[in-house]
Amino acid sequence: MRVHIATDHAGMELSSHLITALSANGYEMVDHGPAAYDAEDDYPAFCIKAATAVAADRAAGVDALGIVLGGSGNGEQIAANKVKGVRAALAWNLDTAKLAREHNDANVVAVGGRQHTVEEATELIEAFLAEPFSNAERHVRRIGKIGTYETTGEITE
Repeated sequence: MRVHIATDHAGMELSSHLITALSANGYEMVDHGPAAYDAEDDYPAFCIKAATAVAADRAAGVDALGIVLGGSGNGEQIAANKVKGVRAALAWNLDTAKLAREHNDANVVAVGGRQHTVEEATELIEAFLAEPFSNAERHVRRIGKIGTYETTGEITE
């Protein structure tokens, strides 16, 4: 599986750790930056690039997911969710990480680097990456309604 990753300055240590650890576990890691620490960096460009790459890979049939990191993960999740076809979820415990994939077929996970130890964050992300989508009819239906709104602006009930 290809995994696109992006961060801001607050998640650089975690990003570096994840690239090494997940590569060792067989994931093809693609780093969307930043390349160097800058306490004044602006995360949206990094996160949007990672999310865009996830959406493009998935549209091309490539098995791909994404990771966006920051201090809280909130802004990074918001930025990633602006990309058409991306469903980014903020994970703060194992249940939210797994349910994001199982119920929502989230394709990007956001984690706050200042909210967890490196070990905790790694466990959340590994759980997200490993969890399959359930394909349960109710979840497929709900995700379809989100997709309809995203592409047409129509709210379906």
